[in-house]
Amino acid sequence: MGNYLVTGAAGFIGARTAEMLISDGHTVVGIDNMNDAYDPRMKDYRLKKLQALPGFRFYKLDISEKSVIEPLKDQKFDAIINLAARAGVRYSVENPWIFVESNMIGTLNMLELCRQTGTKKFIMASTSSIYGEDPPYPTPESSPSSEPLQPYAASKKGAEAMAHAYHHLYGIDVSIVRYFTVYGPAGRPDLALFRFVQWVSEGRPVRVNGDGKQSRGFTYIDDIARGTILALKPLGYEVINLGGHEVITINDLVTLIEDVVGKKAVVEHGPPNPADMFTNWADVTKAGELLGWEPQFDMRAGVEKLVDWYRTERAWAKDILTP
Repeated sequence: MGNYLVTGAAGFIGARTAEMLISDGHTVVGIDNMNDAYDPRMKDYRLKKLQALPGFRFYKLDISEKSVIEPLKDQKFDAIINLAARAGVRYSVENPWIFVESNMIGTLNMLELCRQTGTKKFIMASTSSIYGEDPPYPTPESSPSSEPLQPYAASKKGAEAMAHAYHHLYGIDVSIVRYFTVYGPAGRPDLALFRFVQWVSEGRPVRVNGDGKQSRGFTYIDDIARGTILALKPLGYEVINLGGHEVITINDLVTLIEDVVGKKAVVEHGPPNPADMFTNWADVTKAGELLGWEPQFDMRAGVEKLVDWYRTERAWAKDILTP
């Protein structure tokens, strides 16, 4: 069994990945700075669940600070799974500096920890936003990614490049996993799925940017965490898409949530956001060939699981801030 360092362990993807690793018999060292990028009650909820599991140790640390290396440098890890990041396409336009600190400098610090501890495997979470304005659909990993549309995607591109440099210089085996719009139980409350479920369930107005004809290839959290763990295998240096095979417009997503929740939505349309991509759709051929991975959850099954979770946790989840 392995011992893995998971950064962003209280985050949406980090927490589920850590849970799956522990359920497979591994041990996990989790680090997270527990920031307030979104309502911190959600991170507290995820972390409390993890801390109840045997085989999990937690450090409250910030990967963007070089001092993060010191308390970890004498430990042995089978891999570092770097899932800590500032996420948020729109917020990165307002404060690009914090994205550079977390996503670029933080990745550098984790790569340096790999080098100093002799850790042979490094996984880094990247994003479908990296493909820019007009990629082919479905989008393969070979599509151009050097013209990102916002600082968030730009910071991830910089982190990918640094990971390649450490692969070249020090022989670290690197898997870059580019995620496509992740959702599920205990998901990020600043993203559409959680917000829409909360708003429809509580009878609040559902705010939609633009006309709602924009679309996404949403990916259920368990599929993402499973793909991330499969990417622990030796690959050299590879960039791999992990994304849902179903693409749905925002308007159709609202209709699906109405059906699952059993309530009609009150939709309010606002102006489109220039930082948003109009659509995304992953070509996951490479993930199938290299990892034996494909999505297992369709949209309806995933939304049903999210709604079931929301109903179970509604006493506090209804008050989670959804800006």
